[in-house]
Amino acid sequence: MTTSAQPYDETIQRDFGGYGRTVIREGELLRHQTYTRFLHWTVAIFFFAALLSGMAIYSPWTFRWLAPLFGGGAMTRFLHPWFGAGFVIAWFFQFLNWRRVMAWTDADSKWLREIDRYAKNETRLEPEDVGFYNAGQKLQFWEIGLGSLVLLITGVLMWFPEISGRLAVAASYVFHDIFALIMLGGIFIHIYLSTVGQPGTLHAMTRGVVTRAWAWTHHPAWYREATGRDPRADYEDARRRLAKRARAIEALEQAEIDPDRRPTQS
Repeated sequence: MTTSAQPYDETIQRDFGGYGRTVIREGELLRHQTYTRFLHWTVAIFFFAALLSGMAIYSPWTFRWLAPLFGGGAMTRFLHPWFGAGFVIAWFFQFLNWRRVMAWTDADSKWLREIDRYAKNETRLEPEDVGFYNAGQKLQFWEIGLGSLVLLITGVLMWFPEISGRLAVAASYVFHDIFALIMLGGIFIHIYLSTVGQPGTLHAMTRGVVTRAWAWTHHPAWYREATGRDPRADYEDARRRLAKRARAIEALEQAEIDPDRRPTQS
């Protein structure tokens, strides 16, 4: 029988009925458990399946190349409402999972008044009262909630036109398309911020963890709650360590260039 020792700098957390596994290494914090990550990617898969199949139906002269992905035009029209239903169901469970942390607070109103500074990236650190999610993330959550409700209602009306009536179906086409485009724009922003805009964010939904530096930078109040430590103090301490390391590297490089030169005492 073989055994393996767990590395000293990581812990393993089991959840989701024992099927989930999250590895938390030194310098990391648990951000999302397996259940949350499972719901997130389920919502994403159904959303893009509904989006791509819907594009093939909405504009076949432009996106006809998408229909073969779903087995042809007829199969695409058949699958699209089921993709939409899967999206709404998965999103409903995600709504139940997140509804408490998405509650609006005074800190969110304050953040929203200064959104221009956030958009221009004028401040390196988020305000100290930003918790698990900031106001922008909460707005997108409620935007998706409203959009999902509209897409559900209009989708059902279009799915059963014989009982909906001509006027209701015609209006549903308009609102269905408008809210689909609004949600698509929000998803593009979400993808940008979770990858290029805020490096390290994607790990929260893949591995379930984030670095402590990410946490004290983007969600200081949550960092304080999760660790019991002062986010600003830890940030300044990290800056001093990095500056000290940079000076040491510079001194070493200078010594290699000029062996006779001794490092100066600081």
